[in-house]
Amino acid sequence: MDNKAFEELKKDVQEIIDLIAGKQNKEANNKLVEVSETLDELLDHAEEDEELVELGRYMVLLNQLHQKINAE
Repeated sequence: MDNKAFEELKKDVQEIIDLIAGKQNKEANNKLVEVSETLDELLDHAEEDEELVELGRYMVLLNQLHQKINAE
């Protein structure tokens, strides 16, 4: 897995955070679903332990963002 995938994931997560900050919860939730699917695909193809650890961090972050969206 290359750094491009992680950079794209980072950019997408930041977009979700920006949408939440802008009180655009529906759009944030839609983007979160999209990013979650991408994360699942990346997890399926991860080969290195370091990749799995990094993807695990994103999984935790996405779960926290999901809770934040649904709490409002």
